[in-house]
Amino acid sequence: MGTTVFERRTPAASVIDRSLEGTRRSVFWIDDLADEAKRPRPRLEGTRSADLAVVGGGYTGLWTAVLAKRANPDLHVVLIEAKRIGWAASGRNGGFCEASLTHGRENGLSRWPDEIDELDRLGLANLDAIEASEAELGIDFEFERNGALDVAIEPHQVEWLHEAAADAASRGDDTVKLLDEHQVRAEVDSPTYLGAIWNTRTSAILHPAKLAAELARVAEEAGVEIFEDSPVTRLDTPGSTGAVQVVTDRGRVDATRAVLATNVFPALLKRNRLMTVPVYDYVLMTEPLTDEQRASIGWANRQGIGDMANQFHYSRMTRDGRILYGGYDAIYHFGGRIRDEYEDRPESFRKLASHFFTTYPQLEGLRFTHQWAGAIDTSTQFTAFTGLARDGRVAYASGFTGLGVASTRFMAETMLDLLAGRDTERTRLKMVKTRPLPFPPEPAASLGINATRWSLDRADHNGGRRNVLLKTLDALGLGFDS
Repeated sequence: MGTTVFERRTPAASVIDRSLEGTRRSVFWIDDLADEAKRPRPRLEGTRSADLAVVGGGYTGLWTAVLAKRANPDLHVVLIEAKRIGWAASGRNGGFCEASLTHGRENGLSRWPDEIDELDRLGLANLDAIEASEAELGIDFEFERNGALDVAIEPHQVEWLHEAAADAASRGDDTVKLLDEHQVRAEVDSPTYLGAIWNTRTSAILHPAKLAAELARVAEEAGVEIFEDSPVTRLDTPGSTGAVQVVTDRGRVDATRAVLATNVFPALLKRNRLMTVPVYDYVLMTEPLTDEQRASIGWANRQGIGDMANQFHYSRMTRDGRILYGGYDAIYHFGGRIRDEYEDRPESFRKLASHFFTTYPQLEGLRFTHQWAGAIDTSTQFTAFTGLARDGRVAYASGFTGLGVASTRFMAETMLDLLAGRDTERTRLKMVKTRPLPFPPEPAASLGINATRWSLDRADHNGGRRNVLLKTLDALGLGFDS
């Protein structure tokens, strides 16, 4: 059994201990919002009527509300959120905004080879639209289209870089740059980086909580009613052509159509209850770097970074010079439970801190100000799915699997097309027309997910070689190839 770079180069325990002293268990992005953006909104009380009811106040629901009102300003839209706008994945992700709608080209190519070029084109147009929305909507969510570095941290991964670069060149894609060890370290100086692919056009970074807060502001200014602290308990569709009733413990919305954007949380539709599982991801945020620390690491082009291991890390710079560092551990809890206490996992934060100083040893002495975690809605196809239910009156989207910041907007547009019965490029996609395989019920789900995670770890220790379980999952198209 081999070792990984994080086992071969381990910082002293004292370095880790000092870096975590005084770290807050709190989401930096949400803490960083202005007070006005954090103002509470009212609960839903009594009965209301609407043309469109949106359940969920994350990106998917917010984009749906904003785009619906832009298409038809007279539409009465009501959005209902169980807690606070953007409090879950939309306010606590890494802030990477990727063009890919399929969790990477390789995953898309393995599932929808006949339409991968169309999916890539639509994904790039969607990213362009998000970038343009800052000016069009008069909002600021710190969007920076700096591209992303996919870095090799083990010798066997360097070959993958060359394969990816050759594939891009064969398609005439000149936005993908292959960097050798010297070149990547000239961009970001880490002794663990052996080479990289720089995707210069298809990736951006942004401020996650500001995106949610700004979309909510724009929605309200357009006339959308937003209610918080109003968990939906039931979805009724009485009769064959009647309204959709969205029921909370204190109120109800009677709507002509509804969109379900609850993602990782328990589905309101029985058909979707085994379609996703929650996997917990962990993140650290540093204090702002000094000028000397910035000079020691470089990173002048401020790209997002992800390494190529199965259990991968991601990092990026904030506007005020902090480094976000997350990933590696991906923890599933029996029964797919979502609990606040699962976010407090000291061993994961210590592991991240150790890996951080292995990656950036010149930054020893830097402290972490924030630590947090969140649940990712994982599907077996490793990317989002969508569809209609209840005689076409209800649309849903879920399963973004950790790469959904940009694709939430695409899925919002798709759901609005589906509800309106429009024949568009989006609704004609096989990706839209087909559903992924469900996860098995417990205890099979827990056994399978944890065995897969163990196998991915072994692959990282064995030169990337995948065992029988991973090869079987690959053959069945059950994801876990990223």
